[in-house]
Amino acid sequence: MAAELTAHDLIAQHRPTLDQALEAIRTRAYWSPHPEHPKAYGENGSLDMAAGKAAFDALLGTRLDLGQPGTDDWVGGEVSPYGVELGVTYPHADLDVLLPAMKAGQRAWRDAGAEIRAVVCLEILKRISDRTHEFAHAVMHTSGQAFMMAFQAGGPHAQDRGLEAVAYAYVEQVRTPDTAEWSKPQGKRDPLALTKQFTPVPRGIGLVIGCNTFPTWNGYPGLFASLATGNAVLVKPHPRAVLPLALTVQVARQVLTEAGFDPNLVALAAERPGEGIAKTLATRPEIRIIDYTGSTSFGDWLEANARQAQVYTEKAGVNTVIVESAGDYQGMLSNLAFSLSLYSGQMCTTPQNLLIPRDGIRTDQGPKTFDEVVADLARAIDGLLGDDARANALLGAIVNPDVKARLDAAAGLGEVALASREVANPDFPGAVVRTPVLVKLDGAKPDAEAAYMSECFGPVSFAVAVDSVTDAVELLRRTVREKGAMTVGAYTTDPEVEEAVQEVCLEEAAQLSLNLTGGVYVNQTAAFSDFHGSGGNPAANAALCDGAFVANRFRVVEVRREA
Repeated sequence: MAAELTAHDLIAQHRPTLDQALEAIRTRAYWSPHPEHPKAYGENGSLDMAAGKAAFDALLGTRLDLGQPGTDDWVGGEVSPYGVELGVTYPHADLDVLLPAMKAGQRAWRDAGAEIRAVVCLEILKRISDRTHEFAHAVMHTSGQAFMMAFQAGGPHAQDRGLEAVAYAYVEQVRTPDTAEWSKPQGKRDPLALTKQFTPVPRGIGLVIGCNTFPTWNGYPGLFASLATGNAVLVKPHPRAVLPLALTVQVARQVLTEAGFDPNLVALAAERPGEGIAKTLATRPEIRIIDYTGSTSFGDWLEANARQAQVYTEKAGVNTVIVESAGDYQGMLSNLAFSLSLYSGQMCTTPQNLLIPRDGIRTDQGPKTFDEVVADLARAIDGLLGDDARANALLGAIVNPDVKARLDAAAGLGEVALASREVANPDFPGAVVRTPVLVKLDGAKPDAEAAYMSECFGPVSFAVAVDSVTDAVELLRRTVREKGAMTVGAYTTDPEVEEAVQEVCLEEAAQLSLNLTGGVYVNQTAAFSDFHGSGGNPAANAALCDGAFVANRFRVVEVRREA
């Protein structure tokens, strides 16, 4: 097929967006080219709400043929957490055929240079953005997110994270000039003169191992970081969340073809039920980069066994909030209630442990005992989720049976301050929707420590009574050091306490949010400005997104010639 997207056209269309992204990661100011509101779509080729839903419905029960080489079977079996069988089947690959085909296109992709690769990636993101409503339903019905969250987090926020990775990749590649004239004086003799050429070269094939809860948001950074630095990318979705990433691969292959590149630079590796191909793929010699989001156990296995690859992991941590005092008590309760409820706590950034002095806290409404703080927070959660329609819009659905099992077991770990209740979803009777459980624990008791020092992924939080704020700070330090944390929060009106918490987070490399009482929550991060994870504690060995996330996906090779 002849190229339909010329380099000139791609640069003219997307270079301004790339330049804005470069400025955004420099200043860390708010910026996004992807609209967050559903009504912003429907013009200039983008699908509006009705068209996006119709496009999603048209996918159900179909075969998604990507035209990949080496297809030896068709696999599927996704069932929405809302109870809908998707019925989509995907190509299953003979890796001995697919992987060599993926490598074949890397030379032309490498030689295209950093700018062309960047604007091709931006064209992929633009086309995904045009289909945001379709992708939102795909994310909703694989992750269990409520529609608005699936729309925003799975759409514009994910696209922002992909663009952010492209921007960082571009910066790191152009840091070294393409050519340089080198001359060393030799006194009375002629100087030594060389012409030097510097070329960013890809490591090989990047493997993206997708997650069930945020397939696009967590998948796009690694996918676009590897692609923009010249690597082919093989996408291995979570078996329960294939569709959003399969559609992404479809769009990428179309754009690469139209831009005159080999579509096999991006391919899908779907698997049969129970096949478990991630370990096989991760140790293949062709795989030189791995991006993974998921359990600590498998992340640790990848780091230990995929020795031929650069491995970027986001695993699990125990996120902690210290509550020492509050200048806006009601604002604190409202903010925490939302943070604990959003997407049923099925976020790697959701707080789990609330460390509260057993003697109580100071607030703008007077002193509050430990029991009063916990009871007031329980009422705030109950009030937030008291209306079933609002509860469904915030909670979404429980993504898998393991989360429900942990939720059910949590009530037996301590004194229940707020019991979880079932919420009916009239649109999707098959959905499992549950409100959070809040459990009180005594931090001084060894049996309680076993609970709060382990991640309990899902709508489970522990109010942990500690002897003093000093004990809270030291428990925070130990938790981050031993278990890791994607987020830390603190509420205090005492500058010394604030400094102590900040020092722990600086020393243990944990991202900190202080005294959030408005519309920004500890479990949300903004691309181009916030770092998601730090790469400096056990929860993750990389941050989304910084220079370190992209720089080792390529190496610079030098060719010297005498001038």
